[in-house]
Amino acid sequence: MSVARNADVARRERAAWMFVAPALIAVGVFFAIPVFAALLLSLTDFDIYALADLSNLRFVGLQNYERLLTNPLFWGAMKNTGLFAVLGVPLSIAASLGAAVILNARVVKWRPIWRVVFFAPFVTTLVATAVLWNYLLHTRYGVINWAIGAFGMPPVDWLGDPSTSIPAILMFVVWKTFGYNMLIFLAVLQTVPDDLYEAARIDGAGPWTQFRNVTLPAIAPTLLLVSIISVAGFFQLFAEPYVMTQGGPAQSTVTVLYFMYEEGFKWWSLGSASAVAFILFLCIFAVTLVQLWVSRRLGGDHT
Repeated sequence: MSVARNADVARRERAAWMFVAPALIAVGVFFAIPVFAALLLSLTDFDIYALADLSNLRFVGLQNYERLLTNPLFWGAMKNTGLFAVLGVPLSIAASLGAAVILNARVVKWRPIWRVVFFAPFVTTLVATAVLWNYLLHTRYGVINWAIGAFGMPPVDWLGDPSTSIPAILMFVVWKTFGYNMLIFLAVLQTVPDDLYEAARIDGAGPWTQFRNVTLPAIAPTLLLVSIISVAGFFQLFAEPYVMTQGGPAQSTVTVLYFMYEEGFKWWSLGSASAVAFILFLCIFAVTLVQLWVSRRLGGDHT
């Protein structure tokens, strides 16, 4: 019996590997191999001359990384990216969670329509919406300046002033992306048992107390997931500043990904651009580990 059982288990394992093999091959060909190749590329001085003739390619070790860590432009891009993440992640999560809580309430009418309205920006072409926001933020003709002018306030050069360029892009990014997180929160909110809210109301808990003691503990794992996704997204901002400000004014909106793009496709320093990519990966990985550690600590304290 044991021999027959072992043979059956072996057949099942072979069948499982046959089903998994195409996906593993695809991951290896389109992810693992390119990542390994990019890592090797970051250790070379691959540039436009090496692109024309591989005999010009030289192995430089960690020189690309050393040069980046002493480059003030790179640290400026890191600072801008960190500012985008620190300001944008809480705003995005607050907007998406607030919209999900409102739409989850049964007193709200036309909830399917509101879901479509809030989710539509996420599936709309980014470049088209960024160009539209450029017009909305225009100093003379923009609707936003027209609205604040109705209150007697002077027009604001949203995208031309270093002090307002990051907030202006943040407004656009939060508006563009919060609908996706909203649907995730809405899905998990609908799984919270109504009995918990009923028991809280019987105990005299108000809406805020119910949200803090019932809703937040119930959605904590999803909140962690959304925060990790949001951090990774804000660390990889590129198209928004590229279309709206081209990294200006005075390089105040140059992000790490924008800096990597310029290194690779403006200056054709592909080895340096690959090094930027791996530094960015290490930053996202480190922040994710911190988020997981904080989540475990808070979860342990809660229990």
